[in-house]
Amino acid sequence: MQIILSEERSMRKNLVLIGMPGSGKTTIGKLVSEKLNYDFVDMDEYMKTKYKKSINDMFLNGEDYFRQEESKCCEEISKIQNSIISTGGGVIKKKHNVDLLGSTGIIIFIDRTVNDILSDIEVSSRPLLKDGKEKLYKLYEDRYNLYREYAHIIIKNDKNLDEVVEDIVDKYKEANNSLSDV
Repeated sequence: MQIILSEERSMRKNLVLIGMPGSGKTTIGKLVSEKLNYDFVDMDEYMKTKYKKSINDMFLNGEDYFRQEESKCCEEISKIQNSIISTGGGVIKKKHNVDLLGSTGIIIFIDRTVNDILSDIEVSSRPLLKDGKEKLYKLYEDRYNLYREYAHIIIKNDKNLDEVVEDIVDKYKEANNSLSDV
């Protein structure tokens, strides 16, 4: 039997958003952070600030380089508390990243169809999508099962934004409350 100290019992878990590029992680994350009065951390912005380079510039050194630096940031970000964390779409490519983020957070997969994503993002502005929309279909095929596997909660992003945000807040509160009852 594990005894949980009262300090740990009152600690709120982070809410970690995973999903495809263009699934709405950043937009939704900012709105959820306002509702819950949590800090908001966008991993891409965190990396840009830390390395003083754009994501596109980091990818110029190759995806392996980018993923290595992303993992370092996951280690740092996983140590913060009471935050909404919007990850990059490929953070799930390294299980270590998900394990780190999941150790201090509840992972929510924002599940959005490729067609919905393509209807409102600029593909050329995304480093892994610069080769066109076909690449997004391939990424979806490669990553979808990983998102589902690593998520504690799956939320379909197929309603209006307010409804999706409310779904996330409700499911997160349920999950966080059940953890504090342990």
